[in-house]
Amino acid sequence: MVISADRETFRTGLSGLALDQPALATHASLLKGQVLVDPQYCPHGGGAVTAQMYVPIDKTRLWPQLTNYSRWPQFFPNITHSEVLETVKTSSQRYRRLYQVGRKGFLMLTAQVEIYLRVFESLCDDAVGAASRPRIQFRFESGTFAHFAADLDLQDFHEGTLLTYSVSAKPLIPVPGLFIEQAMRYDLPGNMEQMRRVLCAHR
Repeated sequence: MVISADRETFRTGLSGLALDQPALATHASLLKGQVLVDPQYCPHGGGAVTAQMYVPIDKTRLWPQLTNYSRWPQFFPNITHSEVLETVKTSSQRYRRLYQVGRKGFLMLTAQVEIYLRVFESLCDDAVGAASRPRIQFRFESGTFAHFAADLDLQDFHEGTLLTYSVSAKPLIPVPGLFIEQAMRYDLPGNMEQMRRVLCAHR
């Protein structure tokens, strides 16, 4: 089941909130297994959505599964191929180059898309003294998109982990941004639920 959450809850996050009535309702919804979805502003003219869900597994056990990028077609059925091409290390950064192929339908059109991404993995916040919050950042390099970016954040929540996945995208196919956002709002919750099923199956 999918519900929309108020923007303030998404902006501030759930960690450390004084649990007022809306926050309590959000907390309860997540623990029931619902996926919370919120549309975001996309300055690139495409679509942008943030989704949150609870996974009853500690984030240290989720991390190796989520960073095994060849398994992402199991998480997101629209992805038909996912392959790490290389690991790049420089004096200032380290990232993986990822190649993915997917299939997506818009209206009566089904298109195959491919994308090359730089994937940055961070095991903790930059802020001194901040609680560890692993993050995976996907940044566009090239492919059949005008723009693509996604962040996957993991934070302690209840007896497991709160996963927050934010994505913004604009394909090269001439599709209005409104349709892209609606498609993302429709597809992302199902993908997140599939991801949770796969993650929980390997506990």
